[in-house]
Amino acid sequence: MQSAPAPATILIIDDDASVRMGLKALLEDEGFYVMDASSGPEGLSMFATSPPDLVLVDLAMPDMNGRDVVRHLHSADPLVPVIVVSGTGVLEDAVGTLRDGAWDYVAKPIADTAGFVRLIRRALERAALIAENTAYSNGLEQMVRQRTAELEAASSRLHTTLFATVESLSKLTNLKDAYTEAHQCRVAIIATTIGEVLGYEGERLDGLRVAATLHDIGKLCIPSEFLTKPRGLDHHEMAFLRQHPQFGYEILADIPFPSPVADIVLQHHERLDGSGYPAGLRGDAILAEARIIAVADVLEAICSHRPYRPALPLSYAMSEIESGMGTLFCPQAAGVCLDLVRSDNPRLHAFLSTAS
Repeated sequence: MQSAPAPATILIIDDDASVRMGLKALLEDEGFYVMDASSGPEGLSMFATSPPDLVLVDLAMPDMNGRDVVRHLHSADPLVPVIVVSGTGVLEDAVGTLRDGAWDYVAKPIADTAGFVRLIRRALERAALIAENTAYSNGLEQMVRQRTAELEAASSRLHTTLFATVESLSKLTNLKDAYTEAHQCRVAIIATTIGEVLGYEGERLDGLRVAATLHDIGKLCIPSEFLTKPRGLDHHEMAFLRQHPQFGYEILADIPFPSPVADIVLQHHERLDGSGYPAGLRGDAILAEARIIAVADVLEAICSHRPYRPALPLSYAMSEIESGMGTLFCPQAAGVCLDLVRSDNPRLHAFLSTAS
């Protein structure tokens, strides 16, 4: 008979004893094993001697600034989720801690304790999935080295595993924001269909499909509250959100895709007239695959329900694409997209059946 798995261990680092005790009581009631430290140095020492599965960190502590603690924790083990729980209420603090390596930011006092516990469980699930994917990738690399003499078989395995990695990475976004994964899948169908009509095949078509499937992977680095906010984002929040193509590039840059997937993801919000982001590229400086994804992304996003607005009509999305042909969007990709929608292409049936 198998024994029950050990409970996840959570380390709380906060100089306020009442906060520590309150969080400890809450989390122990949820079945977690909890350790607590009253200062940054004490917490780092406990992290080194008894590594936890997740860390909760305050920012304003006297002995060591919380951001320094986050940086030390991230340097020691970037796969251990670190969630900042702070009462500063300053947007720059939230953005800064995420750049330092924190996985998420929660403001004190915590009004929604059930939501807070769900956030912790999602972070633990995401960490487990990343660890599993890393172990799988490491195992794959070893296997490929051992089978270098069998080049054809090794190439086939690598191709299969890369797509399995793509699937795992895409599913990671669901732990952060369920809409993003579904959005990426639908954009991949639309973009791949456009690519096929434009003559893409083989490795280039695969690269387009992979990049479209992962084009918003950088949103893993965006606070959950930004992605699910029921109102439009303010200027500072939007500026941070617009960094997700760069974050996506950094996540994907070291994966040996046969196509420039990371660069395509980086450029999918660029526009022909230079009005896009993050680099303001123009015309042919934007990869053709990124131009296709830009059209597919706009079509799907407009027709989908978002926390801050209901889904808009398909006719509105088509009008937006048509008006942007040649200025914002590649005319070839946009033209093919509009033709596919008007002809009720079978490949797009699943998308078109849900669009109003």
